[in-house]
Amino acid sequence: MAHPKRKISKTRRDKRRTHYKATAPTLATDPTTGESHLFHRAHWHEGKMYYRGQVVIDATEQVEA
Repeated sequence: MAHPKRKISKTRRDKRRTHYKATAPTLATDPTTGESHLFHRAHWHEGKMYYRGQVVIDATEQVEA
């Protein structure tokens, strides 16, 4: 098993870790509803699921059995 020859200081260790950053998600705005959502994802708005400006699922409609 490998062992370090010298102790790595906290500063040197932290310099190495500066590149690990969290990125904020990129948001899109739906042209129909004006709602913000993640790119390439469907989103709910007032009981309807929209994807690319079109209604995909309408939860407000009653299903007849």
